[in-house]
Amino acid sequence: MTFNIRPLGAALLAGLLCACAAVSETPAEPTFYRSMASANAELDANAAASMISGYRRNNGLGQVVLDPALTRAAEQQSQAMARNNKFEHSAGGEFRDRIQNSGFNAGVAVENIGAGYHTLAEAFSGWRDSPPHRANMLKAGVTHMGIAATYAPNSKYKVFWTLILAGADESGAPGKPQVRGGTPKRPPVMGGR
Repeated sequence: MTFNIRPLGAALLAGLLCACAAVSETPAEPTFYRSMASANAELDANAAASMISGYRRNNGLGQVVLDPALTRAAEQQSQAMARNNKFEHSAGGEFRDRIQNSGFNAGVAVENIGAGYHTLAEAFSGWRDSPPHRANMLKAGVTHMGIAATYAPNSKYKVFWTLILAGADESGAPGKPQVRGGTPKRPPVMGGR
């Protein structure tokens, strides 16, 4: 009785190569590490809401959900900062006016801005490590959020960020929301790039 090893060896080698190929596939990079410093970059707002909600939960507070009106307001602010190459809350108008004109009936609203952070993880870490920004992320009564990042290739900062957190006015009466921006008194902590 004679066995031909070649077909068996070829099958074994093919099986090993397939197994190695399956092992060598790398998992997708989490979206909060995705660089926003390119024209086609898209911010994963759901990942941001999850990250901020988790941080709030870890500090005994309720989660936040994405709101289209607050997201539009955040986009407008980030775009205004990028267009004017200005890292300031008033780049798109006064925060109180922007919230009142946003379409979200806010009883409370706070805003964090950032510039120079290339990823959501960097922006979140910068805000978490800054006492006024951290206080905004941990503001009691906020239930909704909007977030945006705008790429400005010819600017000093490259990426401008806006995070707006707000809670609805439960009284039903129109009025001025209780608002606070999150600009620290010292220069902002910038991303490493």
